[in-house]
Amino acid sequence: MISNVSSPDAPPPAGPYAQAALSGGFAFLAGQGPFDENGQRVGATFADQVRRTFANLETVAQAAGSSLANAGRYGVYLRNPDDFAEFNEIAREFLSEPLPARTTIEAALRGFDIEIDAIVVVPGDR
Repeated sequence: MISNVSSPDAPPPAGPYAQAALSGGFAFLAGQGPFDENGQRVGATFADQVRRTFANLETVAQAAGSSLANAGRYGVYLRNPDDFAEFNEIAREFLSEPLPARTTIEAALRGFDIEIDAIVVVPGDR
């Protein structure tokens, strides 16, 4: 069985998808970007955009009954691959040991520099 999760404190989906879907003890978090809860882009610098994106992802993970501390995998989509090293530095602020698996992909993002999705374990029977 699949159930959807949403938080009014994270940006609304930009299409026909949920902020997260719960299934089999996991929350599959849709990609988040540097947007506020009204869907407006925020963050003047790449670092600001990364931090806001992680904050949005954490908000959705918490709405699903989990957190990024329980991430098993996350995907990073960068508009500019030259931002890779800076992203790695900032990611350490949000991720802890044991580190999740990750894929990083260059993407043709329009109007923003980063998007991140994740799969997190949801403790208990939610």
